[in-house]
Amino acid sequence: MILQCPIPDDINQRVEIVNQYLTFSLYSNVCRSLFEKHKLLFAFLLCIRILLDEKKVDPHEWHFFLAGGSPLRDAPNPAPEWISLKAWNEIMAMENLSSFGEFVRAFPHQLSHYKKVFESLEPHREELPAPFNKSLDDFQKLFVLKGLRPDKVTNGMQDFITSHLGRRFVEPQTTDLSAMFKESSSIIPLIFVLSTGTDPAADLYKFADRMKMAKRLFSISLGQGQGPRAEKMMTDALDVGSWVFFQNCHLAPSWMPRLERLVETLNPDQVHREFRLWLTSTPSPQFPVSILQNSAKMTVEPPRGVKANMLRAYLNQVSDLLDFFHSEHEKVATFKWLLFSLCLFHGVLLERRKFGPLGFNIPYEFTDGDLKICISQLHMFLLEYSEIPFKVLVYTAGHINYGGRVTDDWDRRCLMNVLAEYYNPDVVTDEHVFDETGAYRQLSAEAPISEYLDYIKRLPLNDEPQLFGLHSNADISCAQAYTYTCLNTLLLLQPKQVGGAAASQEEVTSNAATGILDILPKEFDLAYISEQYPVLYEESLNTVLIQEAIRYNKLLKIIQTTLKDLLKALKGLVVMSETLEKMTGSLFKNSVPAIWASKAYPSLKPLGHRSLA
Repeated sequence: MILQCPIPDDINQRVEIVNQYLTFSLYSNVCRSLFEKHKLLFAFLLCIRILLDEKKVDPHEWHFFLAGGSPLRDAPNPAPEWISLKAWNEIMAMENLSSFGEFVRAFPHQLSHYKKVFESLEPHREELPAPFNKSLDDFQKLFVLKGLRPDKVTNGMQDFITSHLGRRFVEPQTTDLSAMFKESSSIIPLIFVLSTGTDPAADLYKFADRMKMAKRLFSISLGQGQGPRAEKMMTDALDVGSWVFFQNCHLAPSWMPRLERLVETLNPDQVHREFRLWLTSTPSPQFPVSILQNSAKMTVEPPRGVKANMLRAYLNQVSDLLDFFHSEHEKVATFKWLLFSLCLFHGVLLERRKFGPLGFNIPYEFTDGDLKICISQLHMFLLEYSEIPFKVLVYTAGHINYGGRVTDDWDRRCLMNVLAEYYNPDVVTDEHVFDETGAYRQLSAEAPISEYLDYIKRLPLNDEPQLFGLHSNADISCAQAYTYTCLNTLLLLQPKQVGGAAASQEEVTSNAATGILDILPKEFDLAYISEQYPVLYEESLNTVLIQEAIRYNKLLKIIQTTLKDLLKALKGLVVMSETLEKMTGSLFKNSVPAIWASKAYPSLKPLGHRSLA
């Protein structure tokens, strides 16, 4: 792998190139087995870990970015008309970090600048007012973005990764079976991790044909009673060097221990070197962990974004029609334009799901198979009819191929209206533009497949809601939810040691526990309340008052008791029970411990804000 790097004369330059190559190779290989929602997180985590090692990111700031904090003091919101209470608390909490003290003090005096950031369409690329545009680094500017516009934090992450690692770390990674195959051997299984509605069988059969193994590929769909047949198939293939394809392993949990033993007993000296074991399974607790850890893996799901979906369609689906694509047939130009329009429609349908009920009432699992049959029908109908049969194309795609999955009448109506934008006479020209910005447009009639691929790679990485016919604010709620999900996931991945120079988890938890105990109020005097507000027929709410006071006292008592026990456990004076261990993790993540939540009042606030409430 290192031998594939360029070899300059300068040794330092050589080391730098090797580091860059190994970093991207690691990213590519790991990304192949990650779901789409986790790929950006892995790239961001990889980037941060490199910067932490180079002392360019402070470990305290990194933990604070993920877990958040509590304001050190109460201060009035200077602009409640556009700064929410949550945003103001986020900004005030930055005083916990020494590098943000001046920023928090200066914030009320520079509201006009920050309002511009707040109202911007691209707040992650707006300049901060002086001197913070230079005194804060790229990572620290993400704190400001998280406070003012949390819906754009993931966009800020992408720019941060691009700035420090390169654009290729945020570009969609194409799934390649040949790369996965190179990492395997006769004793290393190859696993497809499935998502809803996906099936890699067609791609595997196509790859087997390319590798001249089509006649030596034997498959079986696992289920009740199929275990002995699968074992015999595998035993026969070991000697002759065939490929074995076991589909839907999650449907045969009782046979998985037997499969685990068969894989563990594979001996490279006794197994034919061309033998390969291919498996498919959804994420399942019954799937053997040892096989999962010692195998080459690939996730099978639609990629994230219109750009990635179109790139995948042109690489996997259109490649079957390259001969016609580059022929001299009179309808090739029409086919190119309608094909591009159809692939864009497919990407738009898949991405509408992220908007929740604004996209579709029910999140339908459209698949590559729907697009494949539509492409096949488009090719067939163009050759059979002298004129473009739009009525036939709209009916087959909208009512049968895609519409066959749609069960809601309003969703069907929405789908047909979206389809009408992509299957109509206006799109059959090189001057047609699909969106207001002009980013999505038809190419010339003579454009080869390579030009289409280059054009798709230049499309925007993030899709604007206008492409889907939605308002520009339509993605705010889903983007905010995605941001907080990303931060929570990254927090779960953190080790118990925050950093070499930073505090350990025990110190962070101990400080948090001590801080909460210091501000914990005293219990209500129930006797005094009963005397001042006696339970009378005329004053029925006094009953509720007594009941709520009793409930509140129980909550205060459980908080006080568990915090004192936790501090003793951290010092080694008592045993760290499972409850206290879970509580430690919650305090470290700035979330409400489960034992408190069971006695407390329902709230979506994080731990710090609840403590101050």
